[in-house]
Amino acid sequence: MEKLRISMADLIIGQPLPWDVVDATGHLLLGKGHVLAHERQLDTLVERGLFIDARSAGRNSHVPAPAVEIPSALRTISLVNRRLEALLVNLPNETQAEAKLLEVATVLIRAASSEPDIALATILHNQQCGIYPVRHSIDTAIVALLVACALRKPAEELTLIAAAALTMNVAMLRLQEKLQHSDAPLSADESRLIHEHPQEGVRLLRQAGVTQDEWLSWILHHHENEDGSGYPLGKRGADIPDNAKLISLADRYCARVSMRNYRKALVPNAALRDILLAEKNNIDPSLATAFIRELGIYPTGTFVRLQNGEIGVVTGRGPSTTTPKVHVLIGPRGAPLAQAFKRDTDKQLYAIRDVLNDEQAGLRFTMQQLWGPAAAL
Repeated sequence: MEKLRISMADLIIGQPLPWDVVDATGHLLLGKGHVLAHERQLDTLVERGLFIDARSAGRNSHVPAPAVEIPSALRTISLVNRRLEALLVNLPNETQAEAKLLEVATVLIRAASSEPDIALATILHNQQCGIYPVRHSIDTAIVALLVACALRKPAEELTLIAAAALTMNVAMLRLQEKLQHSDAPLSADESRLIHEHPQEGVRLLRQAGVTQDEWLSWILHHHENEDGSGYPLGKRGADIPDNAKLISLADRYCARVSMRNYRKALVPNAALRDILLAEKNNIDPSLATAFIRELGIYPTGTFVRLQNGEIGVVTGRGPSTTTPKVHVLIGPRGAPLAQAFKRDTDKQLYAIRDVLNDEQAGLRFTMQQLWGPAAAL
């Protein structure tokens, strides 16, 4: 049998397999037409190694036909979370780490580009998925990717941006998870590790076989500031790569809107205001403009109260940065609605009055209720 290697990027949960899938020895794992039911099944297959019979893909084919549909972007992002955690934790022992990480980046790009609103919403509404360091890197990659797409960066560059964001904190995974559960002052060793993690991350990735210089450079520079106050090299302005600046801005935003055990998350518009005003000397103003233009004043997933008293969730971009799509779940008198109703925030009655945090909103819902089957778990 002539075997062709496939990857998790070629398999989609909920869709029938277009070919027989075998392991490295040619043993049949799953037959053509089998429907993958859940992520754990895919995880197991990826770990065993996936191949297909070249004859079932066509004698002149070199790779399987690309997948054209994602039944659930949320499910795919959750799969990326588990796969990325396994790769980063085991990085020193991974073979072909660069290819595997690029594969994960490719799958995330597919999910984020096909369902950008759902991808953004996961940052606020999928915070129980996986450990914080990995989840935060995925959130950062999503934001950086969407802004990079808006800036019309080429596909090859998008893949490397995603890979850099996903691996930016590989040298401090354990410390990040520890700090997630503590508000104690940093020790001298912890401060040193934080300060050195960009350089150490580059070293670890090079040791694991990553050779892409741009990817590594963006990790090295993702904590540098426009005014030279960043680390580890104290670079400023034009000496900092543009994509490192993009990853840095996404990193700052996602850190502020994420839950911590010792503090509440900032609501999205407050997080943006904090970055753009309090840290205005640290960021590139042209990039900040693109960031606001893409996320809007009320990023997808934000809880809002409308002028008529209804409470709902921002579910997507609208005609302007101040008039997003909103679906309401609580009526003007405070009673839960039987279903979510879409409101046109461009109209005065439904204009956004204020932004709420999770406790103030008091909403309980699944992402599928608001974003449909593409947000099914």
